[in-house]
Amino acid sequence: VQLQASGGGLVQTGGSLRLSCAVSGSISRFDGLAWFRQASGKPRELVASVGGGTNYADSVKGRYTISADNADNTLYLQMNDLKPEDTAVYYCRTERHLKGWQREYLWGQGPLVTVSS
Repeated sequence: VQLQASGGGLVQTGGSLRLSCAVSGSISRFDGLAWFRQASGKPRELVASVGGGTNYADSVKGRYTISADNADNTLYLQMNDLKPEDTAVYYCRTERHLKGWQREYLWGQGPLVTVSS
């Protein structure tokens, strides 16, 4: 299984971008799908996840929307009202529950999102 993320770029404050993460194979086989981001000099953080419910980081609630399209096996992240502090490399990730508490995670190459003030 491979994950191919795309959709990053440069946008002004208040603008919008949509990130896509194409998964080779059916995304319905995964127990969870998520977007993370990592700003320069900071640890990677969870932005949004779906699977057993939808969750968002407080910093993006009301501005970001995560969705998954089973028909084209793609995970999306719609980002509106972008702020300079949203500047980061974004990563998609799949999660599969294995035996017991074991988990399998796969990561996609992150697109860079830059928000100018």
